[in-house]
Amino acid sequence: MQKIIAQIAQEIKVRPDQVEAAVGLLDEGATVPFIARYRKEVTGGLDDIQLRELEARLSYLRELRDRRETVMKAIDEQGKLTPALIAAIAQVATKQELEDLYLPFKLKRRTKGQLAREAGLEPLADALFSNPTLVPTEAALPYVIPMRPVVEGEDKQPDFSTVQAVLDGVRDLLSERWAEDPALVQDLREWLWNEGLLQSKRMEGKDEANADVAKFRDYFDYDEPIGRVPSHRALAVFRGRALDILDAKLVLPEPNVPLAPVSTAQAAIKSRAAPVVSLAEGRIALRLGWSHQGRAADDLIRKAVAWTWRVKLSLSTERDLFARLREDSEKVAIKVFADNLRDLLLAAPAGPRVVMGLDPGIRTGVKVAVVDATGKLVETATVYPHEPRKDWDGSLHTLGALCMRHGVNLIAIGNGTASRETDKLAADLIKLMAKGNAPAIDKVVVSEAGASVYSASEFASQEMPDVDVSLRGAASIARRLQDPLAELVKIDPKSIGVGQYQHDVNQNELAKTLEAVVEDCVNSVGVDLNTASVPLLSRVSGLSGTVAKAVVRWREANGAFASRQDLLKVTGLGAKTFEQSAGFLRIRGGQNPLDMTGVHPETYSVVEQIITTTGKPVAELMGRADMLKTLRPELFANERFGVITVKDIIGELEKPGRDPRPDFKVARFNDGVDDIKDLKEGMVLEGTVSNVAAFGAFVDLGVHQDGLVHVSQLSHKFVTDAREVVKTGDIVKVQVVEVDVARKRIALTMKLGAAPQRRDGADRGASDNRYQGPSHGQRGRHADTTQQAPSAMASAFAKLKR
Repeated sequence: MQKIIAQIAQEIKVRPDQVEAAVGLLDEGATVPFIARYRKEVTGGLDDIQLRELEARLSYLRELRDRRETVMKAIDEQGKLTPALIAAIAQVATKQELEDLYLPFKLKRRTKGQLAREAGLEPLADALFSNPTLVPTEAALPYVIPMRPVVEGEDKQPDFSTVQAVLDGVRDLLSERWAEDPALVQDLREWLWNEGLLQSKRMEGKDEANADVAKFRDYFDYDEPIGRVPSHRALAVFRGRALDILDAKLVLPEPNVPLAPVSTAQAAIKSRAAPVVSLAEGRIALRLGWSHQGRAADDLIRKAVAWTWRVKLSLSTERDLFARLREDSEKVAIKVFADNLRDLLLAAPAGPRVVMGLDPGIRTGVKVAVVDATGKLVETATVYPHEPRKDWDGSLHTLGALCMRHGVNLIAIGNGTASRETDKLAADLIKLMAKGNAPAIDKVVVSEAGASVYSASEFASQEMPDVDVSLRGAASIARRLQDPLAELVKIDPKSIGVGQYQHDVNQNELAKTLEAVVEDCVNSVGVDLNTASVPLLSRVSGLSGTVAKAVVRWREANGAFASRQDLLKVTGLGAKTFEQSAGFLRIRGGQNPLDMTGVHPETYSVVEQIITTTGKPVAELMGRADMLKTLRPELFANERFGVITVKDIIGELEKPGRDPRPDFKVARFNDGVDDIKDLKEGMVLEGTVSNVAAFGAFVDLGVHQDGLVHVSQLSHKFVTDAREVVKTGDIVKVQVVEVDVARKRIALTMKLGAAPQRRDGADRGASDNRYQGPSHGQRGRHADTTQQAPSAMASAFAKLKR
């Protein structure tokens, strides 16, 4: 365990004692939000990001430790566990390295190499390899085993009755030995990761005119160094491969026709291993310290080397490298999803305003739901402004009456089908209400991703039992504006739709990561104990779904919680759960003003010391930054709560109940721009960032198709990651660079001070702004660009990649 602690400390660049303290707290059942917020003294100030990384690495290294013990036990049972092997196993840093070491000892069906070894051919193989001057046919004669009559019921015996069969056995034995040499395999794997190419082509018989096939047209003739393939391109290729649209393979550099400049290592391989056919075989020969010098056994050894690559290692190496590429790409994709989800959950809340939610539809009508300032559903309706009824005036009358009856001051419009047309309806409604001197109303287009999932959920049926499923979605859309976090936690994070190839990645890892993001967001904001739903409460540190339900049942039976201490009256909520959760739960207007802050009940005694020192009651201290800044934290520190904790307490008192989320703002879409066909090059528009990837940001302009601001067009300064400049939910001004109506691509720039310049090239594009199809990216280094001249749109995207 000390070795694991030391390794984690080195990886996340902190002291071993900090890691040891954090591991101890995690093992005791403490959550990451609780440790990050209330145990800074113990961990030396580790933040939630460091703790999440620590938690993940701790799990991996413990699994590696357990697997290491299993492997050593299995090898020991075979009587083959040597001191050298023990030392090698102890030093492995990854599960892959451990499995490489275990491969020769893993129980498997009898191979040709094993049969040759059992037949006593190993001395011959060793002799021919160590002394290639030996004549193979002569050296093999003593090892020929005449065939004996087959005995009924006995397994078929291997045939080593001829010299050629014996030499084939030598080839099998040597190639199997080399293919199971961990050092050789790992060297070959790393070499190909650095110099091999990922290549994809369209599968035979796949019609490019088919829409599903056409999505992958940028990968019909594509190759790129495998170690440098961006995440979105790798996942696009793997998806096309899974759909039998693309044929993907690992392409090796060839000695005679190099696909890239020949490196020094490649030159050494060719000179050392000639006349070996491929550089991979040459790499193996180089590692073995053998070269073809025209000796009697050199042709046999060359065949064994070729057999090692072609039969034993080529497919497994390709599989291993593809697995590595997929794993690396999935990590990036999961991080993209997590970052976007975090931004969405922490988006600015509109707060306690009366909101009308509009769930757009054409033939089925626009579903309408009005929620009051607390989020309670007060009235629903369905209007039919679009085809086939075209009841525009009647719809305006119905909506206007709802606004007057409930005092609506904000309209939330889902971004699905007929969103832009429904946005026009809302605009006319606002003008109509303004003529009647009604209070000002704002309108906002919001993502409705996951609303249908929520509508049909068990929780939605409990929350709105007498409301039609279709109308529940409109209520959810309305509540998303009031408090995005409180509403979105009711939905499976994977259904929120801000991910990159979210259906192609490891679903367990994705779910685990997203759950951690939701937990961190909920606890960073805090939860109102007297209004929070069960889904929201269940995300609070220490509260399970069962305990969250118990909290709500107690609240329904006994009324609002008057203090945090009342939590201990809830059945199933003990001292440990109270410790983990109490600091993140807020009570407004309760018995103790501190209950509305992030000050943990365990530190209320510190606040009492501050009260005694200042002579001011807590109500007068809260919000008095001028007074609190004069206090010296070290005067109130003690053995249990040090200076770091006291500083946090004073910070909470300065801004009691503070919300870390930004202020609410509304994007203004341009009138007359309703469809992608309305966009013209040079237009300057305002929009909302709907999704962010490392290579750029997608912006909702209200035309049913998001535009891409490539990372190179986000700022006049160099940007490596789009999230350095923008995040999901930001309102930005953009200029249209170019529009491809046929492929539904919109190229945008945020460099409003300079006219974008075009350049030739091609860029891989996305047909779906939620990353359900191939994503925007750069054409591979070795891609064939001779098949067709790049279109103007492709040139624009290539220019954006610079």
